[in-house]
Amino acid sequence: MANRKNKAGKLFMSGSTLLYMAAVCSAVPVGDLLDRASQGSDTLHSLSTILSHELQDSHFPPIGRVIMPRPSMCHTSSLQTPNDKEQALQVSESDLLSLARSLLKAWKDPLVVLSNSANDLPHPAHNSISNKIQQLQEHSKSLGDGLDILSGKMGPGAQSISFLPYRGGNDIGQDKITKLTNFHFLLSCFRRDSHKIDSFLKVLRCRAANMC
Repeated sequence: MANRKNKAGKLFMSGSTLLYMAAVCSAVPVGDLLDRASQGSDTLHSLSTILSHELQDSHFPPIGRVIMPRPSMCHTSSLQTPNDKEQALQVSESDLLSLARSLLKAWKDPLVVLSNSANDLPHPAHNSISNKIQQLQEHSKSLGDGLDILSGKMGPGAQSISFLPYRGGNDIGQDKITKLTNFHFLLSCFRRDSHKIDSFLKVLRCRAANMC
């Protein structure tokens, strides 16, 4: 009976803690939330860039660069997004945040595929790559939670999400070249999208500060 009470107490405290954190975050000004989100997206993109360079070193087969799928094959390519800052400035703030959230949420499953595949990736730095993929997952989750809170402050448009399903499956290939090529392609897609997310959030931040 005592154990049940202790467990119930822990669950209640955990729930209360989450509610308290949500209440605190909801009280933070939008500008501050955008600052935090921008810092998080910058970390995400920087980490994905480091990972990409680490993977595409002397151990990456030259033929892999030839047979690499085109960027238009990324599962998020169907989402219409601004091409540069000038175009982003023409998009409403709520729609810009919606685009960032849609891109980020579209990577929940693919990041799991990358994480599972990194463990036996035929690359001498697979342990380091695996650790960085896990960091990407953690930063992505943290940024997503922050953007969810931010969307609640920016109206219904910011809360809408475009569904971008990943249909690539869990198997990235059987032979060494196919595994490395598909892994790098998926990572390059994430790097491209993380750059978009970072750019959109930085535009939102500068607009909130009236500095654009």
